[in-house]
Amino acid sequence: MSSNILSDRIVLELKGREPEVVYDITLDNCKVTTLEGFPAELNKLRVMSALNMGLNNLDGLPTLPELSMLDLSDNKMHDFVQLVEKCPNVEHLNLCGNLIKTIDTLKPLQNLSKLATLDLFKNDIVELPSYRADVFALIPHLKYLDGVDKEGRDMEVSDMDDEEEDDLSLGTEDSFSDESAEDVEDEDLETSIGLAYLQTSKALNEEDKSEDYEPNKAQNGSANVENEENEVSTNQDNGKRGIKRKHEADNAGPDTKM
Repeated sequence: MSSNILSDRIVLELKGREPEVVYDITLDNCKVTTLEGFPAELNKLRVMSALNMGLNNLDGLPTLPELSMLDLSDNKMHDFVQLVEKCPNVEHLNLCGNLIKTIDTLKPLQNLSKLATLDLFKNDIVELPSYRADVFALIPHLKYLDGVDKEGRDMEVSDMDDEEEDDLSLGTEDSFSDESAEDVEDEDLETSIGLAYLQTSKALNEEDKSEDYEPNKAQNGSANVENEENEVSTNQDNGKRGIKRKHEADNAGPDTKM
């Protein structure tokens, strides 16, 4: 039954694409305990999100040698031997909200030689007194734990190299509908999952500016201001001439007035 649920969800996520040219997949909230029924043809995946599925293990998951970003948050995982075997090149791993209680539970992750970022929030392990020091000692090549490095500095987007940003961009909806894998590698993908909020903010700012500034309105406004200035200048000149004439009349003798 679980395999049917997963299979149906995967078909939905493929959106008619051939599995061999699919590079990202989202299975969030698909309630299964294992990944039995996961197609072996999806072995080109680079990004996979499987949060809040109820997973106890990774049974059924084929080897994904190109997977670099994996989100398994809010599941029931406590054994990661399978993860290392099936996803040996993961660089960014989210295990928040699982059943991780001890440092020993994380020992298999030592073998993920490319692991750069690891998130463990909402696990009992984070309550241990020397949690951070112990994790960095266990995985010396790890750069960031829970978004912070060994020195306590927050991770910056600029810390990611171009290849990692390309991996983040694989969440675009229509990027791979009519392209081969080789063609995709030669293109610059514009939309980034990890940078979407920056792009959205920039777009909103540009939209506000475009709404505030309209060339026709600006030209009309300039003309109106110029006309108003001319009118004020004319009125001022007329006023000055009127004052001058009145002053001359007041200073004229009685004969002149008559």
